[in-house]
Amino acid sequence: MTITEMREKRAKMWNTMEGFLDTHRNEKGVLSSEDDATYTNMEKDLDDLTNEIKRMERKDAIEAELNKPVNIPLTEKPMNVKDDNKTGRGSNEYTKSFWNVMRSKAPIPSAINALQVGTDSEGGYLVPDEFEHTLVEALQEENIFRQLAKIIQTSSGDRKIPVVATKGSASWIDEEGAFTESDDSFGQVSIGAYKLGTMIKVSEELLNDSVFDLESYITKEFARRIGTKEEEAFFTGDGSGKPLGILATTGGAQTGITTKGENAITSDEVIDLFYSLNAPYRKNAIWILNDATIKAIRKLKDGSGQYLWQPSLTTGAPDTLLGRPVKTSAYMPTIAAGAKTIAFGDFGYYWIADRQGRSFKRLNELYAATGQVGFLASQRVDGKLILSEAIKVLAQKS
Repeated sequence: MTITEMREKRAKMWNTMEGFLDTHRNEKGVLSSEDDATYTNMEKDLDDLTNEIKRMERKDAIEAELNKPVNIPLTEKPMNVKDDNKTGRGSNEYTKSFWNVMRSKAPIPSAINALQVGTDSEGGYLVPDEFEHTLVEALQEENIFRQLAKIIQTSSGDRKIPVVATKGSASWIDEEGAFTESDDSFGQVSIGAYKLGTMIKVSEELLNDSVFDLESYITKEFARRIGTKEEEAFFTGDGSGKPLGILATTGGAQTGITTKGENAITSDEVIDLFYSLNAPYRKNAIWILNDATIKAIRKLKDGSGQYLWQPSLTTGAPDTLLGRPVKTSAYMPTIAAGAKTIAFGDFGYYWIADRQGRSFKRLNELYAATGQVGFLASQRVDGKLILSEAIKVLAQKS
């Protein structure tokens, strides 16, 4: 079954679920316990099919990447080889020496000399430029926030970002009257760099196997671990030793609506959240919520009797809520008293600052007794919402 056929099947399942809800709600507008159990099973089948579609899409993406040509066609005469004009961490010599040091317990002196330009203050080595780009791409796949936020590069120190605090306005002027002064006022948001690291262990046997792709393994593991921790901080970070998340009480997103119920969300409250966001931000706005919250949202209708949530029929396109794309994250809270359960806004106003130069360090002796080699991988990153009105959250009643 193709992905398109699976999506069509998913849409039919959803239509069946809609019909079931419409015909089985009692006079109070709710399902009986027996019907609720039936609907829960239908939801599980829908979720299983959704997850299978996502797996198939990931599989197709991986196969497309693997099927790319691995050789660059010859376009010049033999022996007419261009010199490597790149310098520093972008040179072929640096890249070759970097992986020589990562693989070898006692790398040759020439490799150490070539890496002097990329030696960091803690005895590790900054990764080659091309590998750093690969790491960033992998982090974006692992971290939903990196797919939506604005990413900037910093070299050192804090970066001051000017933000409009109050906006000026125009006024009507009498003939030959004086102009009224009305200036914008600016504040500043400071973005620094917090250190985030992980340790990866590899057996010596595997490391010495020339077939073992150390570069791909480190990329995958680094992205998985760092990406997960980054995403958590971009949502829930308190700004102390880590980025400031959008759910932070101070400096985070504004509360657009507070529900009347502690453990429930109504369709009117979702619509109110939608319109609590100023129109200029709505055109690029995204919904982000927990998978568990989506189950509650699926049952909601608007005033015309149309369900707010609509499944996607196109490969690669997200589901929608009131016409805007829906993304999910495990770090958005589930429905509970006082929780901020739905975020809606333009996440391009959340800025992620990457300090240039991710670092790796090989540890030869720490795990020698167990026949393993350790690799320390670290990066410096910060994140802040530079305009709080660009994202609104729905908060449950306390």
